[in-house]
Amino acid sequence: MLKDLILQNRSYRRFEQDKAVSKETLSELVDLARLSPSARNAQPLKYILSYKPETNNIIFPHLGWAGYLKDWKGPEEGEQPAAYIIMLNDTSISSNFFSDNGIAAQSIMLGAVEKGLGGCIIGNVEREKLQRKLDIPSEYKILQILAIGVPKEEVVIEDLDKSYQYWRDIKGKHHVPKRSLDDLIIDL
Repeated sequence: MLKDLILQNRSYRRFEQDKAVSKETLSELVDLARLSPSARNAQPLKYILSYKPETNNIIFPHLGWAGYLKDWKGPEEGEQPAAYIIMLNDTSISSNFFSDNGIAAQSIMLGAVEKGLGGCIIGNVEREKLQRKLDIPSEYKILQILAIGVPKEEVVIEDLDKSYQYWRDIKGKHHVPKRSLDDLIIDL
């Protein structure tokens, strides 16, 4: 069952924008992050939930999408995420969040898949500009943004041949090459 969720948990970049994601759903996803492990149990992560189109429209232009797809500037109107979770480091608790952001993001994304949603963890963010636009207090630092919605694209895993770069075919199907398990395990 966990493997099935992991296989469905791809980086989706096109969504059914008109299918809303509620504040309650986003709160349930953040609760999964809250219950996940935290280095030293410091729990320095905080979250901003964006589910209203007017706030989403402020966030969207500050995101970079799919660096390997050079001719694609990101999802078009109608394919943009219905919601975002902005992950913050609360520096008043600790300036070192270790790997908490990765653990929390994975918990949120697996929860999203379980709810029939999908998402993309976005690290390419104009952090300072967005911080000012949303008037986020200075003790919070934007770590990453999780785009959430009902996926509008098919993403397939394939064996890595020569390049690890993801790509889209002429029908728009998103291909993600993965190394084999034998390539990952080192026998001593």
